[in-house]
Amino acid sequence: MQANKNTYSMIIGKMIVTKEGKRLGFVKDITFETKSGELINVVVKDSTPYTKNLNLEKTNSNELLIPYSAIIAIGDFVIVSEEDLV
Repeated sequence: MQANKNTYSMIIGKMIVTKEGKRLGFVKDITFETKSGELINVVVKDSTPYTKNLNLEKTNSNELLIPYSAIIAIGDFVIVSEEDLV
C-alpha cells in the first residue's frame, strides 16, 4: 500500500487552522534543511489578527513561521496543534 504524499504545490495556498478551528492564515512557503530535506517551518501569508497575537518566530521580512512539528494533518486544510505553537 502506497502512502499518500503531499507535494509542495499541493500544500501552497492551503488554509492553516488550529484543531479547535481557529484560522491562522494560508501557506505561503515551506522552509527545510537542505542537507537532510527535513521540513522546518511553514511561512504564513494573510495571517489573521489572532495569529499575530501568538508568539511565533518571524522571518527577516517579518513573515510569521509555524514550526512544521506543530502540524497534525494536511488535507483540505493544514491543521496545527495550538499547544505546540506557544
